Amino acid sequence: MIAKRNSSKTLLFSATVLLASVTALAQNSAPGGMSQQPQQSQQPQQPSAGHQPGAGPSGTATNNQPSPSDQYFVRSVLESDVAEVQLGQLAQQKSQSDDVKQFGQKIAENRTRLDDQFKPIAQQLQVSVPKEPSKKDKQLIAKLEGLSGPQFDEEYIKAVVKDLLQGVKQFKSEAQSAQDPNLQQTAKQDANILAQQLQAIEQIAQKHNVTIDAKQ
Repeated sequence: MIAKRNSSKTLLFSATVLLASVTALAQNSAPGGMSQQPQQSQQPQQPSAGHQPGAGPSGTATNNQPSPSDQYFVRSVLESDVAEVQLGQLAQQKSQSDDVKQFGQKIAENRTRLDDQFKPIAQQLQVSVPKEPSKKDKQLIAKLEGLSGPQFDEEYIKAVVKDLLQGVKQFKSEAQSAQDPNLQQTAKQDANILAQQLQAIEQIAQKHNVTIDAKQ
């Protein structure tokens, strides 16, 4: 009887030890166990689709896009060139003064060269080359076509002075603010040429007693 009792106690003790071992093993391997915490893999954060590197706030790429202000400047220059060439040709036909005729010829030639400089830049900036003057310049040309002699000279000189005053200001401004480097360099060079033309027409204005509005 004593042997049986001892054997039962031994079996009971072994079962208790085995149960404790199984319980400890289950706790160590469980997801919420304190001794074994699963480590989360560190994934690199991906940028959202709306904020790609090199993109604008809306996700639209901004690199290599022409500046709208550069495009506007180039178009206005090309339109002005068309008008000035036609006005220069008109001066050679309508004026009775040699200095006005010579100036008209010279400015038409200079504006043709200026046009040739700007056409490659216009293509680069995706600007279509205008084939005719602006609506305002068309009205001016039509007005001058109905004049002749001293009356033509006076109106032509005033129109050219006004255009060159605005042109010098625009070219100097663009030489400072242009986004395109080729346009910036061209505007800087041509600003000096326009300034020389302005000085020449102002001298002609004095010779012909044409009053120039300083506020233009």
